Amino acid sequence: MKHVFNQGHNPEKPVLLLLHGTGGNELDLLPLAEKIDDGASVLSVRGNVLENGMPRFFRRLAEGVFDEEDLIFRTNELNTFLDEAAVKYEFDRNSIVAVGYSNGANIAASLMFHFQHALKGAILHHPMVPRRGIELPDLSGKSVFIGAGTNDPICSSAESTELYSLLEKAHANVTLHWEKNGHQLTMQEADAAADWYKKFVLKPE
Repeated sequence: MKHVFNQGHNPEKPVLLLLHGTGGNELDLLPLAEKIDDGASVLSVRGNVLENGMPRFFRRLAEGVFDEEDLIFRTNELNTFLDEAAVKYEFDRNSIVAVGYSNGANIAASLMFHFQHALKGAILHHPMVPRRGIELPDLSGKSVFIGAGTNDPICSSAESTELYSLLEKAHANVTLHWEKNGHQLTMQEADAAADWYKKFVLKPE
């Protein structure tokens, strides 16, 4: 998968896995990673699917309607890539925290839905429920931040609340943060995610 890897100053910190929104690329979220943790290593990935020339992480059948078969395939593909990247770049495979926006947040959530140990935690900006009707793995010890907009036309409040509930039932430690905005990622939401990361992921003594 096309990607960039930036070695951080502190190898003890998690690796931030950056996953862009539809039409984005592996450079989009680098400023966000710097805001969240400027000392962490960063692995930023470009989605392998094109929709009208715009990179995505999996196909969809319509707005808000996922191609479930492709979602499963791409989730497996990304998980395998993370295994390989950990070996190539010599980082701890069990210390990856995803930072995803929109389509990128959806594939990050799908990783957690399908693989118990794919991620240590996740910051999900405006995600949807990736799949319904499946049993999630035990996510005890995993921390998740969900950033949601009360006026989001793509991802409804009910969608955000449902994802929160599903992850919580799987024993993840979930924070649902609301902004009075639409689908865009605001500076206030990024600040809230950074504060959450320091509290729940770094857990300073």
